[in-house]
Amino acid sequence: MSLACIQSRALLGLEARAVTVEVHLANGLPSFTLVGLADVEVKEARERVRSALQNAGLEFPNNKRITVNLAPADLPKDSGRFDLPIALGILAASGQVDAAQLAGHEFAGELSLSGELRPVRGALAMSLALQAQGVDTRLVLPECGAKEAALVPGSHVYGARHLLDVVSRFRPASDQEDAGIPASAWVRVLPAEPAAAAQGPDLADVKGQAAARRALEIAAAGNHSVLMAGPPGSGKSMLAQRFAGLLPVMSVQESLESAAIASLGGRFALNRWGQRATCSPHHSASAVALVGGGSPPRPGEISLAHHGVLFLDELPEFPRAALEALREPLETGRIRISRAARQTEFPARFQLIAAMNPCPCGYLGARGRSCRCSPDQVARYQAKLSGPLLDRIDLHVEVPALTTDELLEAAPGEPTAAVRERCTRARDVAMARQGCANQALQGMEIDAHVTLDDAATQFIRKAATRLAWSARATHRALKVARTIADLDGSTQTRAEHVAEAVQYRRSLTATD
Repeated sequence: MSLACIQSRALLGLEARAVTVEVHLANGLPSFTLVGLADVEVKEARERVRSALQNAGLEFPNNKRITVNLAPADLPKDSGRFDLPIALGILAASGQVDAAQLAGHEFAGELSLSGELRPVRGALAMSLALQAQGVDTRLVLPECGAKEAALVPGSHVYGARHLLDVVSRFRPASDQEDAGIPASAWVRVLPAEPAAAAQGPDLADVKGQAAARRALEIAAAGNHSVLMAGPPGSGKSMLAQRFAGLLPVMSVQESLESAAIASLGGRFALNRWGQRATCSPHHSASAVALVGGGSPPRPGEISLAHHGVLFLDELPEFPRAALEALREPLETGRIRISRAARQTEFPARFQLIAAMNPCPCGYLGARGRSCRCSPDQVARYQAKLSGPLLDRIDLHVEVPALTTDELLEAAPGEPTAAVRERCTRARDVAMARQGCANQALQGMEIDAHVTLDDAATQFIRKAATRLAWSARATHRALKVARTIADLDGSTQTRAEHVAEAVQYRRSLTATD
């Protein structure tokens, strides 16, 4: 037959839209035309497919007018993922493979000039989207990408190394023998066993800093964000790098969502499957690098840190526009990227751990060192963090520098495993009570689940009035107090829990 239709997928954010690759061979002046809103990378498939077919010993119809349509025509297509379906479409239209056998399969893969299959970005995201849409199909991918996609429960994923591995499954047995094509090179890929949890840096390495350690424990138990302020060398980065180890073990769904975004960004690795990511962008990162963007839209650092940790060191040194772009994601847990042609939404439910110096020289209030900054310089430096942004950070904690005697004589701190056990227990209590972490409580849920006693109610009223808190700051303090009560094993939030929560919002004052 001169017409063949092959099924594939185009990624738009985390959505995997169905694409039908229609290939038509006709008599006429030989040509190879590719239509359907294809990006430059897709149009270059003409040369890759031609060379791959010829070098694999297959026939390329040089004497035909070849038209390839990627439908629907208004859906943008990018990357080399359509090389494999285009090649199969040409083979099916020219009668070299059985087009009827291709039904029930979806293909994606980039071809080298020799016919080798190269991995494509977003293989796991594609498989997860198919599961979410309830599509029952066989997904054929390059071997490396197939291992990612097979992690989705119930998926039917097949991996191949070469174009001939795929072609062998759709040719009659007699043709396979004549062409010398192996019939057993294409196999179904089964989910890999979860990698053993990597032993990250231990919190026991951090000496002293009891207040900062306590703040990180509260943050891990309730999914709260943290801002640490202190002089250089006080241990802020050490604490932040050990924070991910305090978080509860990821569920299968959380692991899949996190891995799907990492696959879109080209950062997925099987040996890190099921482990929470810690993203640490440099302070020169732009707003697009942080929240995502580009054409087509790609996930930014906040999405790559989904269900993980976003560590922003030297927070005031980030561009103002980049910091202000964090406001909505901190509230909603997602980011919508709007462009003239399309809109894309990425999840961004991350935990923000930020660190900063109290002044430009870093030694404001430090013991044994004098600050060289004028009051005006300090005010300008701290004013780089706007009030609305600080309002969205739950815990503000000072991290003072240790003296030499304290550093040398202090005993090792409590290990990560012991702290994680308490955090997990408190998180489980919150999930059983309200179905979400305390940080996610909204509106009337706060009144229903915080359950202040009379003394705590009076305390929060006086504190909020005296400190001129916004409604958001008051609610965030209440949610932190609820987490402290859960760590304490209390069913009711008492005055001492509220008092501790209040002190975590007084270490830094900044203005717009």
